[in-house]
Amino acid sequence: MNVHDDGPDPAHRRPPGVSDTTVEALGSLSKALETTERARGHLYAFHQLTGTADLELDRTVELLREAGHGQWADRVRREILGRNVIPGHWTFQVVEAYNDTYYEPFRRLERRVLADLAEGRDHLYEAEMKEARRTAGRPGHGARPGSPDTPASGGQDRETAP
Repeated sequence: MNVHDDGPDPAHRRPPGVSDTTVEALGSLSKALETTERARGHLYAFHQLTGTADLELDRTVELLREAGHGQWADRVRREILGRNVIPGHWTFQVVEAYNDTYYEPFRRLERRVLADLAEGRDHLYEAEMKEARRTAGRPGHGARPGSPDTPASGGQDRETAP
């Protein structure tokens, strides 16, 4: 095997002249964006859960009427069903505002920083961490997909005597 075949693929190798601190900073930026991705996912969950709750109120109103509680049915319909979650906003508008105001600018900036400082190469910090932590040549410790020490079947590794 060629020594260049053992290790990260070229897209995950540090370009010449990129310092350890720069790689660490890019890793930190990536972590911050990944955390923002998670926050965005929670925002979509909030959007979907609130929408589901609002649609369930149709059933609530119907059941309250059926049970003879028309005044409560009217009040739920009038005061809660279809209500804004913050002034002037339904949840889809909150999601859109977040995407336009924070998420998309963050994503674009992260891409520009990577392009300028690391030739656009992503996950350098993680790739180097993987190299430092894996045991080359051991099953399940392949450097990248398709490495000789990466089981193609995805099956369990067998422990062999040392």
